Amino acid sequence: MGIRSPLVSVIINNYNYGRFLRKAMDSALDQIYPNTEVIVVDDGSTDDSHDVIASYKDRVTPVLKDNGGQASAFNAGFKISRGEIIMFLDADDYLFPHAVERVAAVWRQGVAEVHFRLMVVDAYGNARGYLPPQEKHLDSGAVWQILLAKGSYSTTVTSGMGFDRAVLDRILPMPEAEFRLSADGYLATLAPFFGQVCSIEEALGAYRQHGSNRWDYNEVSGERFRRSVHHDLQKQALLSRKGEELGYKLPRDMDLRDYAQVQARMVSLRLDPEKHPVPSDHRLKLVHRGLYAIWKYSELNWKERLVLSAWFVWIGFLPLPLARPAIAWLLVRRSRPEALTWIIKKIAPLLRR
Repeated sequence: MGIRSPLVSVIINNYNYGRFLRKAMDSALDQIYPNTEVIVVDDGSTDDSHDVIASYKDRVTPVLKDNGGQASAFNAGFKISRGEIIMFLDADDYLFPHAVERVAAVWRQGVAEVHFRLMVVDAYGNARGYLPPQEKHLDSGAVWQILLAKGSYSTTVTSGMGFDRAVLDRILPMPEAEFRLSADGYLATLAPFFGQVCSIEEALGAYRQHGSNRWDYNEVSGERFRRSVHHDLQKQALLSRKGEELGYKLPRDMDLRDYAQVQARMVSLRLDPEKHPVPSDHRLKLVHRGLYAIWKYSELNWKERLVLSAWFVWIGFLPLPLARPAIAWLLVRRSRPEALTWIIKKIAPLLRR
């Protein structure tokens, strides 16, 4: 008797990414794992996406719908899928040929989610690093316990995840208005409560940063960081509801135990305090909570903790013209060399005193 090969559904969600869509579709169709179906959900694109999809004829299953956001695209794709394992792929990302095979190989009874590292590439496919960075491991096992203790866990975006169909049957459809954007946060937060999480530390796909995707911090923009804060608050609310449903009393400071979330709140507050989405935040509070999250809850080494601690103090207490380059250095990749040089020039004279 041969080894059973479960059907895997790769659901590509697309909105006006016609220039990248063909690469995503080809990557799903070219998987070496034979038992794969490819579904392409177009969420009301106004570019040439429909023509791109039509050119593949019956090689893919198309779903053409009015624009409703990412959650609605996920819901629509899942509704017609048949796979036992479901993988969602953003149209500007792509999979490596062995991705589905590797996910299927580690799948077993009781697994709710498999996540894997992604290579970060630019608009032209040039490598720019990894998501998460290689020095940061992906959490695995009973991840729900980490979620309840820290409010987050080390994972990636949905292009680097696979989900058990039975689990998705329990948590989908997701609320479409609430998760019009960032539907990955909904899935990554709820799925671990229904089974084990398996991690694959190698890169099995590419996450494209090209300036127009919503989470690519290519500029120091208050609006982008407010969006990140709003997304974090959505996930925390979802986590609180799930914790209460399971009979767990979550810590009151759950939303401040992840230093990355505190970073986003600090930057949002500094760049545009009038529009910051958390009225109770102030700089001293966020400096304190950032340091606490770094030293109490993170798994960073001591050098990384020192650097981030200095960053929080710098951003929290210095005037904005001096804080802005440090924001760019840590959070905006393309400005790191220039900003880092600027910071060194400012700090060096102080160190020589």
